[in-house]
Amino acid sequence: MTIINLRDFYYWYTQDEYMEVSDDVAEALRASVRYEAAYQRRLSRHKAQYSLDCEDGIEYSACLHEPTPDEVLERKERFCRLWNALNSLPPAQGRRVDACVILGKSFSEVALAEGVDESAVRRAVERGLENMKKFLKNSR
Repeated sequence: MTIINLRDFYYWYTQDEYMEVSDDVAEALRASVRYEAAYQRRLSRHKAQYSLDCEDGIEYSACLHEPTPDEVLERKERFCRLWNALNSLPPAQGRRVDACVILGKSFSEVALAEGVDESAVRRAVERGLENMKKFLKNSR
């Protein structure tokens, strides 16, 4: 029989507490401590720590948080304000802002689809965004 200190093996023991255990149990506890120390050495020697900028999804999952009800409500209100601002535009401007800004199409793609010049689409989108800014400032 061997006497062991439980504080050496279990972190939640804050004071020394001695216990008499069989030799097999004592050896198994010592082996687990040695294995854990060897594992930590291998981690540091082979630089196997996780990096948040290696773009394997760890950063996204570490930073992802569930939005609070206030955040959800704020997003919904912002979406409604933007929706109303977009709907306040004339039909051609609204259609072009929707295609270029929201859907991500290029000015030339929209111009080709509508049969107009690319500069006309560019000016319409710029004017539409300015009109939306004015609408949002006035609606506060």
